[in-house]
Amino acid sequence: MNAITANDLCRVNMNLEQPTTLYAEQGHRIFWLGNTDQTAFRCNTYLIVDLHEAILVDPGSKQYFSQVMQRVAQILPPEKISGMVLCHQDPDVAASMTDWLEVNPSMRVFTTPRTQVLLPHYGRSDYCYYDVTENPVYTLPSGACLKFVEAPFLHFPGAFVTYDAQSHYLFSGDIWAALSLDWALTVDSFDEHIPKMDLFHLDYMASNLAARGFVRRIKHLAIDAILPQHGSLIGPQHIAAALDYLRRLRCGTDIIYADIESNHGR
Repeated sequence: MNAITANDLCRVNMNLEQPTTLYAEQGHRIFWLGNTDQTAFRCNTYLIVDLHEAILVDPGSKQYFSQVMQRVAQILPPEKISGMVLCHQDPDVAASMTDWLEVNPSMRVFTTPRTQVLLPHYGRSDYCYYDVTENPVYTLPSGACLKFVEAPFLHFPGAFVTYDAQSHYLFSGDIWAALSLDWALTVDSFDEHIPKMDLFHLDYMASNLAARGFVRRIKHLAIDAILPQHGSLIGPQHIAAALDYLRRLRCGTDIIYADIESNHGR
C-alpha cells in the first residue's frame, strides 16, 4: 500500500460500501469505516491498525454494529479487534460496546472514570477497563503512541480526545462535530462548514470557557487532521481556523444565561 498522510485526505476516494484508508505509513493505518446513514446526524467510526493491534474509535450504536463489523472484516478478522476508545457514554458512541465484547471478550475499553461509571448500564461490566486519566499515553506495538487529553464539559464532564502521535490525527469525538445532509468526507470551505458545526456546538457544548480551556490543553500538539464523530473530517489547511472557531465559540450557558453576564452576576 502506498503511503497516505493528511496531505492526501482531500484526494481520498470514498466508497460507502468499503472502509476508506485515511492514513498508511510504516505499518500504521487509520480507516474511516463508513456509514450509509443519510441523516444529518451521521456518525463516524474509525479504526487504528498498528502492526498486530487494532483499536476502534467510537464504535457507534447498535443500529450500525453489523455494518461496522462488515467494514472491519474487509481489513482483518473482527475478533482481532483488541480495544475500543469511547470518548463518552452516549449511545451513538458506545451502545455497540456490548456487541463488540461478544466478538472479543478480552477487548480493552479505553475511557475516563466518569464514563466508566455509566458504561455498565449497557448490560456488561466484565471487561478490561483502561483508565485514560490515570494512563494518558498508550504505546502501540510499532512504538507509536496514542495520547488521551480530557475535554471537560465538551459536552460531557468526562469527555476526552485521542491524539495519534504518528499520524498527527486528532480523534475529537463531539468536538468539531457538524450536522448536515449536505455531507462530504472532508471539509472544503471552512467558512461554509461553520454553520454546520454551530448546529451542534451552540446547544451541546457547555461554554466558551470550556472551549478555550480545551484549546489550551492541546496547543502543544502538532495536529494535521481532526476526525470528529459527526460530520466531515478537517484537513491540515483548516486546523488553525478550527482552533480559532473554539476560541471564539459562544455556546451553552453563554447563550442561555447571557443576561447574567451582561448584568455582572446580578
